[in-house]
Amino acid sequence: MKKVLTIAGSDCSGGAGIQADIKTITVHKMYAMSVITALTAQNTTGVYGIREADAEFVGDQMDCIFTDIRPDAVKIGMVPNEKIIRVIAEKLRRYQAEDVVLDPVMISTSGSRLMSEDAAEALKEELFPLAAVVTPNLMEAAALCGFSVSARQEMEVAAEKIAKYGFGAVLLKGGHLAEGADDLLYEKGKYTWFSSKRIENPNTHGTGCTLSSAIACSLAAGYSLERGIRNAKKYLTGALQDGLDLGHGRGPLNHMYILPPFANGYPFR
Repeated sequence: MKKVLTIAGSDCSGGAGIQADIKTITVHKMYAMSVITALTAQNTTGVYGIREADAEFVGDQMDCIFTDIRPDAVKIGMVPNEKIIRVIAEKLRRYQAEDVVLDPVMISTSGSRLMSEDAAEALKEELFPLAAVVTPNLMEAAALCGFSVSARQEMEVAAEKIAKYGFGAVLLKGGHLAEGADDLLYEKGKYTWFSSKRIENPNTHGTGCTLSSAIACSLAAGYSLERGIRNAKKYLTGALQDGLDLGHGRGPLNHMYILPPFANGYPFR
């Protein structure tokens, strides 16, 4: 069985972060492990509190995982401060982690800032060079580049600029484009566009976490990055099309939509 590690924050409402990652990895029939960087008090209406983990304890969690059940791929999500980022980078280098997918969770869907300015600089300096792919959305790309990113041409300029931080590839997610929802992969000077129709579903809580975890699963399974992105987008599209509607705000996805229903109701009676 392939093993995938998620390093991220906890979402107590289950729609994003560690919880979304574990659901995604499990549905891909892989073994999910987690390093928790922060606890959040959040739900579908917003983020109401954050408690950051101790950086040394984050390192302890990583030691326990890599010295016992080595992951085949790593997904990194919310890393709230500079100390945590530097500890994660040191451990990834020490254990020579492979197929690292970095989702730079800087701003929540509801607009809450999830990372300090110092942390953002450490992210670029320490973790970007270790990633096989970085997956910012348009708001995060703007924060990384210092200019607005709202059209395809601007996405190409932004992706090339972000790639100069010295890592493998950039997947710039176009979910916030005015027209369509096309994503752009920039890798080794090559632009590859993934065309997508916008799915009319207001419940998108955890889409970025889900996509990056699904990419990590495909890399763990041995797929190329481009094929892995196509696989992940197909999974995410199905989760959005399922139309799950929970909570009073921007609701979560149905990560389990792909599982067949039980033939005779609850199976473990």
